Amino acid sequence: MKKTVIIGASTNPSRYAYLAAEMLSERQIPIVPVGIKTGVVFGNEILNIREKPAVKGVDTVTLYLGPQNQTEWYDYIISLKPKRIIFNPGTENPAFEKLGNANGIKTMEGCTLVLLSTGQY
Repeated sequence: MKKTVIIGASTNPSRYAYLAAEMLSERQIPIVPVGIKTGVVFGNEILNIREKPAVKGVDTVTLYLGPQNQTEWYDYIISLKPKRIIFNPGTENPAFEKLGNANGIKTMEGCTLVLLSTGQY
């Protein structure tokens, strides 16, 4: 399964990160929500990004943090050793994409919701 870390996870149903968690869960894709907010999303506790929680077996990191808020988390996200990072609309960051690629991580600009809806995830 494509274990997915959701960076910028939220318990707010109007947020795209929440909708992504919902769609991933519906498709039985394991999720690990990570963010600064606390709470539970579809049975998964949101892990505190400030603690840089270790997560093993990561296939995908899907980003819901604007580029201005990503810099301090570059090393942490790279340390998860994901196969790919999805830069959702509004999170595009050429510098971080280049860093990901330099570390052997596939990067793509796209919408997790659209990828899931169209069977391209």
